[in-house]
Amino acid sequence: MVQVVHPVSIKTLPPEPQCANRPLGHVVLVRLRLEIQPNLPNLDWHCSRVEVCRLTEGPGSGPEDPEIQVFLCNRWLQTADGDVELRSGKLCLLQDETEEKLKQQRVRELQRQQKLIRWRVFVDGTPQCIALDNLSELGPNLNYKHKSPVSNTHYLKGFNTRAEAWKSFTEFEMVFSHSGNENSVARFVHAHWTEDWYFGYQCLNGCNPLLLHQIRTLPPNLSVTSDTLQPFLPEGSSLHRELQKGNLYLLDYAVLDDIPTNMINGKQSYMSAPLCLLHLNQQGQLVPIAIQLQQSPGPQNPVFLPSDSRCDWLLAKMWVHCADFQCHQLISHYLKTHMMGELVCVATLRQLPQVHPLHQLLMPHVRTSPQINFGARVSLLAPDGVFDKAVGCGLEALPILLSRSSKRMSYRSLCVPDDLSDRGVDKLPQSYYAEDALRVWNALHRFVVSWVDLYYSGDHEVQQDSELQQWLSELNTHGFIHNSSFPQVFLSKAEVSKFITMIIYSCSALHAAVNFSQLDFALWMPNCPSSMMRSPPKAKGTVTEDDITSFLPDVNVTLRVLTSLTVLSQPAVDFVPLCHYREPVFRDGAHRRLVEEVQAELEVISNDISKRNSQLELPYPYLCPRRIDNSVAI
Repeated sequence: MVQVVHPVSIKTLPPEPQCANRPLGHVVLVRLRLEIQPNLPNLDWHCSRVEVCRLTEGPGSGPEDPEIQVFLCNRWLQTADGDVELRSGKLCLLQDETEEKLKQQRVRELQRQQKLIRWRVFVDGTPQCIALDNLSELGPNLNYKHKSPVSNTHYLKGFNTRAEAWKSFTEFEMVFSHSGNENSVARFVHAHWTEDWYFGYQCLNGCNPLLLHQIRTLPPNLSVTSDTLQPFLPEGSSLHRELQKGNLYLLDYAVLDDIPTNMINGKQSYMSAPLCLLHLNQQGQLVPIAIQLQQSPGPQNPVFLPSDSRCDWLLAKMWVHCADFQCHQLISHYLKTHMMGELVCVATLRQLPQVHPLHQLLMPHVRTSPQINFGARVSLLAPDGVFDKAVGCGLEALPILLSRSSKRMSYRSLCVPDDLSDRGVDKLPQSYYAEDALRVWNALHRFVVSWVDLYYSGDHEVQQDSELQQWLSELNTHGFIHNSSFPQVFLSKAEVSKFITMIIYSCSALHAAVNFSQLDFALWMPNCPSSMMRSPPKAKGTVTEDDITSFLPDVNVTLRVLTSLTVLSQPAVDFVPLCHYREPVFRDGAHRRLVEEVQAELEVISNDISKRNSQLELPYPYLCPRRIDNSVAI
């Protein structure tokens, strides 16, 4: 006799077990259908699993212990779903299926998903997003409730009506004393933001540590000579020698060249596309030594130097920080973490069935992305949102910048060991982002390699996995459209492991580094202006200290940006730490062992980072695994 035990619903009392009136034989699939009952509300129902208990009669001694077959579900059911098919057994690849019915079930699942989940272009030439007109279309299994701590922004909102320039730095000080003085990083920023060594430090460990790169030759459009730079190089050295030694680094914001600028408070804002040359000095500090505010050299585009007047040099650095704000928010943050997560989520739901081992590994890291990104598209990035009303790169420039950046983004730039090595920042002193990122990446990579080893015995199995190859093809078709540097086909287990690690890192650790740090460095707004309200200076010696505040965003604009960053920078109170999984599949046998191993390694990394930070005047906590959310959480 076979006894089918219904799962416990969180909305209703569990029904009595139901018995089959005849032997069922070997059960390979269970179909569930949620039906509306008369006089009862149409409620969603969460099913964790279905158990099929097979009772056998012992010889003359009554029934033996039942044989239980478990069909995992772990999802919400709706009446609109129709038949939902569940299967028992372990995760497996298509080529490892032994039952034709199960092969057909994989095909039916993907066909259904491809009808329900469709692609939409948000910006031409960028990774595509899920086609949604309202959030309810996501359904309960892709919706989640984000619990944020209460943020006290009432003081900031009190300035909403002041659509005027700041009168002086004294006003900034007054606001900062209320909004930022309790933040230890912000206090350090406030104390040191004008100092050259701290400018360089932020290139390595600020909220956007992804742009700085080592150079061996000067860019041809940077209008400097060896004589110009000689006073800022070590005595007895030369520009040629410092380039050969690898001591020169560049920030190049060419992606902002000729970007349309925004109208803010009815006034024209301005943008620059700077080139900033930095030198690693004999004290191990990275310091700026030349800043050109526009890409094309010329008499009205001077190169600012540390020997210029204090006001000229400070204002040049502020222009660089403003350019960096645009690239940080839209490229390092939105494109490389949020858009990446949504791209992978949609492709996974459409091309990898739930029983595929990589579907189960990826979804905890990307499941939240469609909901979060839809919210951003209808608020932050929409008319009257903060980018429209408060950021130099407004809605007209946004698609241009995202499209340009997508074309320039390489696969290697998303893989931490390659990126750090290519940019020459892996061995720089005080490069804490690089140091921590490499350790976290390596831990994740070992975890992913072990997971892949469970299901692929050799490279030939990777090549034969048609679902995996179709998934990659979908990612390339809808994501990396103009970029051939991304894998076009998987030929080996190593290629799969690296690619999956890139996704998990981007949607967890990288997001933590670029999101949860942003308020700390922006609370003292002159360090991180979201827009500039006067044009870049075309000559030296034209700016006084009293003029500097007139370049900065208006009072209400400043406080609107800080209010938004305050909300975005708060970790959820219910966040799931990196590689801590709530899904039942991760509690099973070999999976559990792998999860426990990576959790132990990440805990060692957390302890090491905490110990190091306790000895630093300015800690770098953003890649401490205990603080990294398992997914793009906000």
